Amino acid sequence: MTSLPEDPPSLIGEDARDTAVQRLQEAYAQGHISHEEMDEGLDQVLTAKTHSELVLVLASLPEENAGTASTIAAAGGRIQRRGTWRVPRMLKVESAFGRVYLDLSRAVFEHPVVDIELQLGTGNAKITVPRDATVDVEELHTGWKDSLYRTRRRSRPGGPRIRISGTMGFGRLKIRHARR
Repeated sequence: MTSLPEDPPSLIGEDARDTAVQRLQEAYAQGHISHEEMDEGLDQVLTAKTHSELVLVLASLPEENAGTASTIAAAGGRIQRRGTWRVPRMLKVESAFGRVYLDLSRAVFEHPVVDIELQLGTGNAKITVPRDATVDVEELHTGWKDSLYRTRRRSRPGGPRIRISGTMGFGRLKIRHARR
């Protein structure tokens, strides 16, 4: 009997690597890490191949503005984030009318756990997560439709943990894992 092949870990792009290098340099410039720690971190970032390897390096850095949430808000229209962007420790997304699309597949996770709070009136939301991420939607309350999310059968340890909470009025949340 043959076993199913394991999914390869999600690879990182140069943009994610550049953002991680910048984060290390900022931590050094602010005096949070020593020169030796920065050199060691840069070596790990430049040789990292997966998102989980980047998360391990950046997790040891002090949090930026710990305890505050970044907010993306719009009264109507579309809220969209994609490509390479820094995912804050806490992200709040607010929209009265409109669609939300968050693509986290190439985003830089500086924290092993990320909280995303959705406060949506009407409109659907779609979130694409890295293939090695684990997702928790237990604290999300939907008013009209249930969220669509199937956990991966085979997941690799070390990916970011994404906790989604908040309320959605008339709309559906669809979560999928990236294919690459």
